Amino acid sequence: MTPERLRALCLDFNGAVEEFPFTPQTSVYKVAGRMFALSALDSVPLGVNLKCDPEQAVRLRAQYEAIAPGWHMNKRHWNTVTLDGTVPDRLVRELIEDSYDLVVAGLPRAVRLTLDRP
Repeated sequence: MTPERLRALCLDFNGAVEEFPFTPQTSVYKVAGRMFALSALDSVPLGVNLKCDPEQAVRLRAQYEAIAPGWHMNKRHWNTVTLDGTVPDRLVRELIEDSYDLVVAGLPRAVRLTLDRP
């Protein structure tokens, strides 16, 4: 997974935007003003923080050494995924989509409808 591919995946969702509220090196991906992904795209190894269902987060951490409790995040609801090749790209895509969906689910219905997500 390259930084360019990660960025493209995060911006592939309706209403997704990239902002830099912390530092110029830290990309924060948001939908309707709420964060669903965070990554320092210049870090080695590349990693991304993603929102996750708490039960699934625990299972993923047990299954993949490269998935850990969210760094500088609520450890119950966020995972840090180190993109070192040990987590399949397909799963990374699914985890980004799950993170986006969890954030969208918490938005008001009117906002969800503008995103084509009832």
